[in-house]
Amino acid sequence: MTGLLGGAFDPPHNGHVVLARSALAHPDVDRLVVLVVSAPGHKLVSTAVETRLELARLAFADLPRTDVVRDDHAYTVDSLRDGNFGDAIFLIGADEFADFLHWRDPDGVLEQVRLVVATRPGYPRERLEPVVGGLERPDRVEFFEIPAVAASSTEIRARAARGEPIDRFVPPRVAERIAELGLYDGVDRPPGASLP
Repeated sequence: MTGLLGGAFDPPHNGHVVLARSALAHPDVDRLVVLVVSAPGHKLVSTAVETRLELARLAFADLPRTDVVRDDHAYTVDSLRDGNFGDAIFLIGADEFADFLHWRDPDGVLEQVRLVVATRPGYPRERLEPVVGGLERPDRVEFFEIPAVAASSTEIRARAARGEPIDRFVPPRVAERIAELGLYDGVDRPPGASLP
């Protein structure tokens, strides 16, 4: 079985790595494919896809059985339909799952894959129950708990823009490359333009 982890990875952070490690620990997962979305349909990105691909490859370089690839589909459902991933699970965090009913064709996503949702200790289940109740195939959703990791791509970009250290939030090679490229320095975006 293939585990899938998709996102903008602008930048990839320690929470993404914990989620990827959890996917590889899933008893049914033989390999993990990290999908770096070139132009997400639901958010703006501040970094070119080639740079985000490089950062993601650095972030996940130490993980076995893991491929990092570019995904030119704007929406997950289209990526899954075209990807020929076979029997696969798609991993997302609880915050993303709380918005899952607003994704393009969430039931179509569940036709293609099982959704594996990572929650952290103390996450309010009442935020997730209405989502499960709104799905045609709630049996295609499973939950598991991961350690809490204080990392958000939005906050990391903001910290970098203020010249503050980001070492605690991203893998060391990612922090080094962000510094080398001067990424996110003084980035100005309209409020709400980017999401974690």
